[in-house]
Amino acid sequence: MLMPTKHSLGILLISLSGCAGSKPYSSPGSVKYRLLNPLLAEDSSVEFTELRPFGYKVRALAEESKKAGRATHVSVYFRDLENGPLFGVSMEEKFSPASLLKVPLMMAALKEAEADPALLDRRVRNEQRELARAGIDAFALAPGAEYSVDSLLRAMITASSNDAAILLRSVISAEALDAVFRDFGMIIPGVRALDDSMTVREYASFFRILYNAAYLDKEMSGKALEYLTLSEFKRGLVAGLPPGTVAAHKFGERSFIDSKTKQLHDCGIVYHPARPYVLCVMTRGDDFDALSAVIKDVSALIYEEVSTQQKR
Repeated sequence: MLMPTKHSLGILLISLSGCAGSKPYSSPGSVKYRLLNPLLAEDSSVEFTELRPFGYKVRALAEESKKAGRATHVSVYFRDLENGPLFGVSMEEKFSPASLLKVPLMMAALKEAEADPALLDRRVRNEQRELARAGIDAFALAPGAEYSVDSLLRAMITASSNDAAILLRSVISAEALDAVFRDFGMIIPGVRALDDSMTVREYASFFRILYNAAYLDKEMSGKALEYLTLSEFKRGLVAGLPPGTVAAHKFGERSFIDSKTKQLHDCGIVYHPARPYVLCVMTRGDDFDALSAVIKDVSALIYEEVSTQQKR
């Protein structure tokens, strides 16, 4: 498990070296594994360097957002997937992952499907009452209807359906889901505390491993990333990207009944035409619209900076 640093707000810029792969997304829709770029799961060397201008800009934006009252906490994790820099802002801050946990649930299902391909076609009846979410994007499955496991995975990820997640939990064993967290070196949610918590750095590892096809095979990693590119949530990371930019991402939002506090997160892979990268932004504040705007601004700043650096 990754241990937090002692600083409340800091930036690390890490130079990574290793094997860089070809751009897997240059011809969307025509390449079977277009969203994958299998690399070594571990870095061959890591060099720590002090603050750099790129990191300063992101930190300044996070501070400005807090001073303006748009957010009380902003955490950012960025990693260049072509073995470039890694940096973060408040990477040790813990947040409630909420619907972000649907990604490891999907990974647990796809891991079981590797051994039992028939699992994806298995039909599951929705015996639950209608559970349309009162959150950012509401979606509910029809009571009494039957759905394949594969269609439930798609609904759970693209529409963040709680109904689909509940049905999948009736099919996917707790042991299979726990195994994902153990394999990633994380504490299993529900064991750490009654209120689950996770950092941007911990969560971002799910996307790096999917991109590298280092946990699921290429077939299942590709399926997971394809579903993540179909996410219907467009107010965070995607809003800060040029139209048509491919992003495999998942959002999570949480409201606390005993206070006005809200949390909104959006994490994923941005398939920049020059260099793909992982970006995870977790926020806390009192207004979802303001928090989504903060995530949008961080996303736009980073995309612009990556583009600018490619022209140098």
